[in-house]
Amino acid sequence: MTPKRYSIEVQARIPEALAGLNQLAGNLLYSWDRRVRRVFRHMDPELWDACGHNPKVFLRWISQQRLDVLAQDKYFLEEYQYALAVFRSYREQTRKPHRDIGRQLDPDTDLIAYFCAEFGLHESLPVYSGGLGILAGDHCKAASDLGLPFVAVGLMYHQGYFIQTIDESGEQKAHFHPNRLEDLPIQPATGGGDEQVHVEVQLPGRTVRVRIWEAQVGHLKLYLLDTDVAGNRDQDRAITYQLYGGDRTNRLAQEIVLGIGGVRALRALGHTPTVWHINEGHAAFQILERTREHVSEGTHFDTALELVSTTTVFTTHTPVSAGHDLFDHGLIEHYLGYLAEEMNIPRATLLALGESPGNTGQFNMTALGLRGSRRHNGVSEIHGGVASKMEAYHWPQVPPEENPIGFVTNGVHVSTFLAREWAMMLDTRSHGWRDRLMDQKFWNQYIDSIPDQSFWNLRQNLKSETLAYVAQVLKNQYTRNRIGAAHTERLLEGLSGHGNLPLVIGFARRFATYKRATLLFRDPNRLSKLVNAADRPVVLLFAGKAHPADQPGQDLIRVITDYAEQPEFAGKLFFIENYDLALGRKLVAGVDVWLNNPQYPLEASGTSGQKAGINGVLNVSVLDGWWAETFNGENGWGITPHSDWEPEMRDRLESGDLLDILEREVIPLYFARNDAGYSEGWVHKSKSAMKSILTRHNAQRMLTDYLQDYYLPAIRHGKRLAADGAQRAHQLTSWKHRVKQAWPEVRIERLDTPETTIQAGGKLSIQVRARLGGLSADDVRMECVVGREDKAGQFLRQTCFKLEPTKKTDGETVFTLEEPIADNGLFSYEIRIFPYHPDLAHPFETGCMLWL
Repeated sequence: MTPKRYSIEVQARIPEALAGLNQLAGNLLYSWDRRVRRVFRHMDPELWDACGHNPKVFLRWISQQRLDVLAQDKYFLEEYQYALAVFRSYREQTRKPHRDIGRQLDPDTDLIAYFCAEFGLHESLPVYSGGLGILAGDHCKAASDLGLPFVAVGLMYHQGYFIQTIDESGEQKAHFHPNRLEDLPIQPATGGGDEQVHVEVQLPGRTVRVRIWEAQVGHLKLYLLDTDVAGNRDQDRAITYQLYGGDRTNRLAQEIVLGIGGVRALRALGHTPTVWHINEGHAAFQILERTREHVSEGTHFDTALELVSTTTVFTTHTPVSAGHDLFDHGLIEHYLGYLAEEMNIPRATLLALGESPGNTGQFNMTALGLRGSRRHNGVSEIHGGVASKMEAYHWPQVPPEENPIGFVTNGVHVSTFLAREWAMMLDTRSHGWRDRLMDQKFWNQYIDSIPDQSFWNLRQNLKSETLAYVAQVLKNQYTRNRIGAAHTERLLEGLSGHGNLPLVIGFARRFATYKRATLLFRDPNRLSKLVNAADRPVVLLFAGKAHPADQPGQDLIRVITDYAEQPEFAGKLFFIENYDLALGRKLVAGVDVWLNNPQYPLEASGTSGQKAGINGVLNVSVLDGWWAETFNGENGWGITPHSDWEPEMRDRLESGDLLDILEREVIPLYFARNDAGYSEGWVHKSKSAMKSILTRHNAQRMLTDYLQDYYLPAIRHGKRLAADGAQRAHQLTSWKHRVKQAWPEVRIERLDTPETTIQAGGKLSIQVRARLGGLSADDVRMECVVGREDKAGQFLRQTCFKLEPTKKTDGETVFTLEEPIADNGLFSYEIRIFPYHPDLAHPFETGCMLWL
């Protein structure tokens, strides 16, 4: 008979002298401040790696003997006390908003609530899958650094995203391992009471209880919602089990819990946000819940929606249609029809909030996000323009380039992704560098002051460390796939360099087809020659996960692993499995070149290249997303998109350009060594990359943009409309109804004969008669838009002049312009009229506009 086996975990007792370790382990500040994190590493480096860099697990597994020794080690105690001082100083300094950036916020009354489906803060909290989550994590870290009054809301995935392995055939295998909640840096959210706070959400035929977990992120809190609660049905307990898992019904349930449950969670915990940021459409149902709250207090639905929209910021992240969630109307009615009754509106009105062209019978979460917000943005200048065109249906008469969708270019959290070696150098030479991330003069002077030889050596050391790390990961990967030790050694030999480290090109990101991971292999013979030059060794490192349901993305992984097994690429090309934050930090710091070749204009922003750039890595990238804003010819290389061609020819041309850049510029420059053994030209470009990217694309700059252009205007606007019993909101809602009814009857015609020439300094004279359909002249604004035509005949707007109402007869109003024109040359102008109200968040938010 086989005996029953039991397990027990014997946990060490933390000595009194080290009692603060629990405090350090309980706050995710360790995820970005290495001064805190290295305390754990120095206690036991091997155990630190073995437990996945998770301080909570680490403190349970470390031996009692080791703790007792450390409690008597004066050198370790000095480091430990220093980390505690850093921790306490950080908490004190960020207790209130940064005096320069957040001075317009009142920490006692203002609060930013940030909703996202995933948060990538650290590998010890695996509730993220890719770029959206990492961006959300960086957003929170920067908000903490700046001391902003800020809370975040997400879901507590028990399984998180999958662990990826690559088998001997190059196939991606997805492994799902449930998280032990007691291992995660979270605690029950009690709201100051004794018990964990729960809220409820309604699903068809039942009520689902949701418990709330709390993660400390510096000075702020991230609340994670969890339906795995005793008393819920099994299918409801599984709602928050897997990130982006399950069928459409489960996805809808997740978004109901996030959006509706998230609002209720904040209310239950005593939070009253003054601005609500919806980061991608997954959380847009919060709009419905907040509107329902106002209606329940006696506010009419239209006014309630106006109040909600005024204080809502909506960020869209993807120009790829598949990235926007759609749900069948029948499913929405079944799950959310009760809200229509509670908001006293027909179900058709509820469904109309999610209408979008080409999606008949489906509810579009992006459309809901747009209709339920007044401030909207893409995540780079190009993406803002793409989103403006994609979502132009919401403002049908307004030119896309002038509609309310703006942009805030993404940034990365420097303290998280700047390599340890750089941070240590900065700490020894400039202790205040973390507070000067947007000081261009400081970084120009500092980076230029680093001797070129020292700069090169530090970069080479980073690369050596990364290659050693990658070699160990690959060795484990090959051993599992039963590749012999001798063959493994031959494959990995090129990573050692034998004193001549190779040029390392990295490509690591989510494997979606539009990111074109295999673009480099369209001419494999030419690529083979580039990587096999004996005197110029080149290594290609690839990593990334494809969604388990994305077979084309998985096919790309297999293509690359197939090439890696061919003799001409063996030992030169590697696919590293299980790309996560830990591997990502190594790659962005340690490669020489960061490769990015998406299909223009589908990149949106892309932040991995920013993480590489702040470490002195040179980008070779298609001029899309953030790189199109920052490439200056000195800080890397840009691939001009051939977007006017058919896809096959486009890819062929851009692949050729990429190989040309590598062959003629990148590789020769890297190996153009001087007598001291380094490339002066490479160091110059690498320094240029750090100087141009670090200050412009850090997350503090991103948060500052959101604060100045979105959060503060939303807070001020929301308070103005809500004052005096929401009187202005009622008036604005009533005005919008009048405009909607009257606008089809509005007509304009020109009365004067257009002049074709005037003398410099003369006046541009215009008279336009308008029939306003019951609106008054105060309800509209008429403008003359002046600009020039480019060579292609495209009208480029330069300025606007307002036409003033001069007389009114028989229901018609005459608008007149008499404007001196100082410049000379050939101009063009257009005349338009649109509704105007001083309480609009954006002058064109009604979507109504007529052109003469």
